Amino acid sequence: MPIRAVDLAVLLLYLGGITAFGVRFRRSQSNVRDYFLGGRTAPWWALAASIVATETSTLTIIGTPAIAYAGTLAFLQLAMGYIAGRILISFLFIPAYFRGEFYTAYALIEKRFGAGARRIAALTFLGTRALAEGVRLNAVGKIVSVAFGTGSRLSIAAITALTLLYTFEGGMKAVIWTDLVQLVLYLAGSVTAFWLLLERIPGGWTEVTRLSAAAGGKLTAFDFSFSLTQAYTFWAGMIGGTFLTLASHGTDQTIVQRLLAARNERDSRRAILASGLLVFVQFALFLLVGVMLYAYGQHAPLEIPGGDRDRIFPAFVVRQMPPGISGLVLAAMFAVAMSNASGSLNSLASSSIMDFEAARGRGEGDASRLLQLSRRITLVWGVLLGALALVDWGPVLEAGLTIASITYGSLLGLFLLGLLNPRATARGAITGMIAGLAVILLVRLYTPLAWTWYVLAGTVPTFVVGSLASLLDNPAKTSGVVSAEK
Repeated sequence: MPIRAVDLAVLLLYLGGITAFGVRFRRSQSNVRDYFLGGRTAPWWALAASIVATETSTLTIIGTPAIAYAGTLAFLQLAMGYIAGRILISFLFIPAYFRGEFYTAYALIEKRFGAGARRIAALTFLGTRALAEGVRLNAVGKIVSVAFGTGSRLSIAAITALTLLYTFEGGMKAVIWTDLVQLVLYLAGSVTAFWLLLERIPGGWTEVTRLSAAAGGKLTAFDFSFSLTQAYTFWAGMIGGTFLTLASHGTDQTIVQRLLAARNERDSRRAILASGLLVFVQFALFLLVGVMLYAYGQHAPLEIPGGDRDRIFPAFVVRQMPPGISGLVLAAMFAVAMSNASGSLNSLASSSIMDFEAARGRGEGDASRLLQLSRRITLVWGVLLGALALVDWGPVLEAGLTIASITYGSLLGLFLLGLLNPRATARGAITGMIAGLAVILLVRLYTPLAWTWYVLAGTVPTFVVGSLASLLDNPAKTSGVVSAEK
């Protein structure tokens, strides 16, 4: 059944409204500080919402229910690790980021290891973020194919173009405030889906718990068995989730840019900690929706388009929800896609400009030229992300997380060398990064290790090899830790 006219109207109204809202922030920009950091005027609660909206993607909102539909609530253990990682970031990374006027995470690396290490770190980020965002945008096509019964290419192009428009025009302020609107929308849509499912399941929550128990405990959230090949155990969630968050929120420019956009160190810390609570609540909500879809399907069998579990939730929204409400939830799914796409576009542009162009002294003293160049680079990245989104990536949630986890380990190891090892040298750090990346590629290709352990598996060799290589390097090149400077 194709999308109804009223739902299409709601969806189009949202797309036009959010784009116009984002574009209006153009007039508040005069330099790259405004464009990339929003002038450091956003309150901490708005930044917290932006962090959550940015790390939440369409692949999350459709992939997480699919995981619970087929399994249990065990993914929630990973969200616990996300909270632990944020606590460490607030005490380990944030103080270092506020000891200078930094526009990107990798300026910290230059301060510690020099310009060469900064460029390597930035290139690692650019490659990883571009591929991961391609997967995220690809998930939009799954929604559209269910809603409209058409191919995904046109929809991906349309969403990318609209997001690019307000990001190009409005910069970081547009990203932050549209993120806030989109967070409210997609949480409201998910809560609406939750209550409608509960209402339609005969017997309500009692029936959900009965069917979940009969299916082997679908409401089970904890698995304390220790397995390196099982992705969702307590240990993989807490340890792997902590290291994944240290990397994704402590070293990835997409999130660090929001931390740097805070008014001060205290607000930055508030934003990252509050985002941890928000993200835990939303993952619990998404997973419960998946369990309830399973329970609902036992009474009214659900169609799984193409046998792809990622399409179950979109199919329910389009075919089972009332007119108008269906359009609202579809708009929520598009909101997620636009939110993290806008954040990625701005962070990719900021790293491209500040870690390469401005870092070499080009454009200094010419704020207008650098601002215009920043907008042009944003446009280039928009076209590239749209092209990557057309690739078939398979199951979207784990594909996105796996891509990021492969390079995150070496990046996190580099940062930890700079922060924790006063004897680490630039040559040693780069050697460690190469070793860490080689190890994780071998792990990915030749071992059954679960992806939740990838960041740890890349971080440890990076740190160990980097430390040993630094000892063999010229002692005269050894410098003090960042925290000891100034």
